[in-house]
Amino acid sequence: MVSRADAPDAAPPVPVGRGRRGVPGIHDVARLAGVSTATVSRALRGVDRVSAPTRTRVLQAAADLGYVASPSAASLASGRTGVVGVIAPFLSRWFFAHALDGVEGRLREDGLHVLLFNVGTTRSSRSVLLDQQLLRRRVDAVVVLSCDLEPEEVAVLQDLHVPVVTLGVDVTPWHRVGIDDVAAGRTAMQHLLSLGHRDIAYVGGDRVHDVHVATAVDRRAGILQAAEAAGVPAPRELVGDWTLAGGAAAGELLLDAVPRPTAVIAASDEMAVGVLGVARRRGLRVPEDLSVVGVDDHEFAGTHDLTTVAQPVDALGRAAADLLVDVLQQGVAVPRRTVVLPTRLVVRGSTGSLSRTPASPVRAS
Repeated sequence: MVSRADAPDAAPPVPVGRGRRGVPGIHDVARLAGVSTATVSRALRGVDRVSAPTRTRVLQAAADLGYVASPSAASLASGRTGVVGVIAPFLSRWFFAHALDGVEGRLREDGLHVLLFNVGTTRSSRSVLLDQQLLRRRVDAVVVLSCDLEPEEVAVLQDLHVPVVTLGVDVTPWHRVGIDDVAAGRTAMQHLLSLGHRDIAYVGGDRVHDVHVATAVDRRAGILQAAEAAGVPAPRELVGDWTLAGGAAAGELLLDAVPRPTAVIAASDEMAVGVLGVARRRGLRVPEDLSVVGVDDHEFAGTHDLTTVAQPVDALGRAAADLLVDVLQQGVAVPRRTVVLPTRLVVRGSTGSLSRTPASPVRAS
């Protein structure tokens, strides 16, 4: 089947001239290749709707003429920049790196590029607030990666009048992609309850300064729901900063407590591994003396034998980009859409039933 974009391919090539000042333009490439300018644009951007022979012919014509596509000219012609802004609080941490990889890979398939905005690690230390002048006319759409924005930043994005998709946060009226964080917390708690644990602690995020506070709050809500349903006390709670060090610091305090909890749920695998490290340094047996559950299925969760509630981070990134591409292609106001991907419990060796002879904690020197 021949697409409409490829229909002119049968026309014989006509003599080729030169654009203004002798510089070859897209019309020259189209005439030499015997295709439309739209087909040249698609072929040079790598869009799928061009046949392999046509793409080869266009690339050869562009090479013969020494034609280099101008992004600014394409933007002026189409009214679009071909750029999607991605706003994230971190660029190096596992969740954000994998989500960004999923977003960028999917957008690249449609010839779109990514412009990153790092808004900082905590609310109090943000050095760069989103500036409308940095965004206006530079992006066709925006993806917000698991970052609770300040009201002023939300207003900046709304004033751009471009599609916005959030990943990991829920901001009305923007489109949303994510998991059910309440269900993730409930799953972790129910697993520990099924093993007989009743004295359970939770290591979550700082609800005042954390840039993705909603995630920790929602996972805590699920834990509390499961505790209430089982008739057990609400877990004691400590604050971490979503890192190994943050988990370890919380773990030191938890394991100093009397009585010591028999199980810990951490809002992320990185914090969970921090707790595990402290427990093992103190000579506690895992899981006989302490069970630990995380959330994510981080790439090193398996190497630490960590039970976790797995979320498909790369797939979430692709789903956010899929939704954004769909909205851009429709070109009209699209009713708010929500995409929720499933999580699953991955049971490993860090959780088990309570031991009848718990070991005494040993302070690490």
